[in-house]
Amino acid sequence: MAISYFFEKYNITPDGLTLLDIGTGGGFPAVPISICYENLKVTAIDSIAKKIRAIEEFKGQLKLDNLTLINDRAENLKLDFDIVTSRAVSKLSKVVEYAMPLLKKGGYFVCYKSKTAFDEIREAKEIILKNKAEFLEVIEYNLPLEENFERFLVVIKKKS
Repeated sequence: MAISYFFEKYNITPDGLTLLDIGTGGGFPAVPISICYENLKVTAIDSIAKKIRAIEEFKGQLKLDNLTLINDRAENLKLDFDIVTSRAVSKLSKVVEYAMPLLKKGGYFVCYKSKTAFDEIREAKEIILKNKAEFLEVIEYNLPLEENFERFLVVIKKKS
């Protein structure tokens, strides 16, 4: 799982930390993360109630006590998290604006991106700085499929 690259690279033990997945859709990556890291408090948010109801079914069947579901828009949340993730929500410049207010100081935003990652980083540089954050790196990984699907984790840190 891609998030494990991030935890390993930054020497993060997720036990007791909080993670928010913005625009979770069908539960990816929130559900696999909550399965793999049962001591990580995972919150998944999506504005579409039907998607949240479907994930509630998974949560119940898989007994994921560390997974909290919220049917709302990220910009309406008044909580803060150690880590925020996002996959297939919007361009990086837009999702940075959703993620940064929800991060604790020193927290990480890990955004799943495809081949457009480097263009989106260039477009988002000013917005990242405006939000008192810094771009750290891109972690490259491949999906374990027959075809080569190259993907990227864009890592941004909120300054403390």
